[in-house]
Amino acid sequence: MTRTVAQLIVDTLAELDVRHVFGVVGDALNPLTDAIRTTEGIDWVGCRHEEAAAFAAGAQSQLSGKLGVCMGTVGPGSIHLLNGLYDAAKSGTPVLAIAGQVPLAELGSDYFQEVDNDLLFKDVAVFRATITSPEQLPRLLESAVRAAVGEGGVAVLTVPGDLGGQEVPGDRKVRIPPARALTRPSEEDLLAAADLLNAGERVTLLVGRGARGARAQVLELAERLSAPMVLTLKAKEGFEGDNPYQVGQTGLIGNPAAAHALDSCDTLLMLGTDFPYRDWYPTGCKVIQIDLRERHLGRRIAVDAPLVGDVGTALRALLPHLAQVPDRAHLDDARERFDDWQDKQRKLTDPEHDHRLLGRLRSAFDNHDGDVRPEALAAAVDACASEDAVFTSDTGMATVWLSRFVEMRGGRSLLGSFNLGSMANAMPQALGAQLLDPERQVVAFCGDGGLSMLLGDLMTIKTYRLPVKLIVFDNRRLGMVKLEQEQAGLPEFGTELDNPDFAAVATALGLTGIRVTGPGELEEGVRRAFETPGPVLLDVLTNPQELAVPGKPTVEQGWGFAIAKIKETLRSPGH
Repeated sequence: MTRTVAQLIVDTLAELDVRHVFGVVGDALNPLTDAIRTTEGIDWVGCRHEEAAAFAAGAQSQLSGKLGVCMGTVGPGSIHLLNGLYDAAKSGTPVLAIAGQVPLAELGSDYFQEVDNDLLFKDVAVFRATITSPEQLPRLLESAVRAAVGEGGVAVLTVPGDLGGQEVPGDRKVRIPPARALTRPSEEDLLAAADLLNAGERVTLLVGRGARGARAQVLELAERLSAPMVLTLKAKEGFEGDNPYQVGQTGLIGNPAAAHALDSCDTLLMLGTDFPYRDWYPTGCKVIQIDLRERHLGRRIAVDAPLVGDVGTALRALLPHLAQVPDRAHLDDARERFDDWQDKQRKLTDPEHDHRLLGRLRSAFDNHDGDVRPEALAAAVDACASEDAVFTSDTGMATVWLSRFVEMRGGRSLLGSFNLGSMANAMPQALGAQLLDPERQVVAFCGDGGLSMLLGDLMTIKTYRLPVKLIVFDNRRLGMVKLEQEQAGLPEFGTELDNPDFAAVATALGLTGIRVTGPGELEEGVRRAFETPGPVLLDVLTNPQELAVPGKPTVEQGWGFAIAKIKETLRSPGH
């Protein structure tokens, strides 16, 4: 039977094991959504905002390794997809966005809601095309999917409103090639890297998300080289739990042990990472980098031995050339520093820490003595969450507390806007993750500012009865911006948020809302949130003055903070 353009697209998505399509319905999408309605194995998920739809599709793609799909109708509907699509693009995950368009005869006439989608998505997409004739299918669809999957990025296929219902002549089965083959560096490059590693006396590993599939080989490498392992935030998943070599993260959210492990090495081996912060790389050392994407090699730090290839494949070929390093002093020193830092951090997770240690002094300083320490909240959630939970985290202070106090042990997974750095990602990513696996626990670390941006999609969680646990760090601030201002010597300005009672809002929307206003309520509140069936929003009033000290605090940052606090204290009321 001859199929329509819309039916061919939807059938192909179902054959690719796409189970959900996220979006907001609209006239140009009507043929497509109707085809989804009548097709087994694929469901439409109606969101309240297309940005949430794109974040949800990207989350499913990152968790499954398969194609995520979202849709936006003509003009504004497609424009709203952009931020979530940029997040997918910078995360290197395959997402197909299907965008509506005005009728074919009106293209180029500045018609109502007309937007040039091919121009709009030029920067974000590895492939973009507008279907102008049914004869272009399935070729254009094949090209879009191949580009998204093969290049790990976003493809945008625009479908004019009057085209979706037209029949495709010469209909045939869509042909999508299998996953990319794993690549191996050349023998010459492997030997050059082995020579540098064997000559090194203090080797440190910097491990990223691209090494997740090679955990066994990376651990064997660390043992062979007696090397401490610094993890990027995205490498927490897969490498943090049950790992005697890891010393946590570096960078602004990192710790002194990781910073020292990098600064004191004479040889740095980067595995599947494009860690972007050049100020946190060591100087004066030899550098080896293994990455599947050649464009990543050497763009953050000068590399002495670049190796293009899959990390697991490369390490299996490299390990036989490496000698055992008997001296464990470099590793042991890094681990001792890390253990000492963790011991100090654990003291901050006591809900009563402020009252016992600082008493009236802290209360006089910041006037937030009754608020919950965010460290205590993160640690309490870590203790209650299941060993295979999916965690999502908003950009900002919520990610800092997750990084330091939630361990990615067991089968836990982690999602966030760690490359784009968008706000408002945690809740819609949790939405997509929960639909992907309804039986798996999903926990979202939400900033109050981020949650407010896409608050309407709490209704999507309620409509689909998704048992997501939303943990709101309600510090009434844009906390990371506040910290950035104060480190620069500026008084806090424009960061205060006049928040509602988020628990009451959640209750009004049909979710279970729980509010914690003081340390004595924390343990019970977190326990209730995890024991209550269905979607729960836990609104916890956290201390807005709590600091996250980076791994290498500078004198300039310290002076800046002191100056900012003086300015905040001396400024006149109302300013």
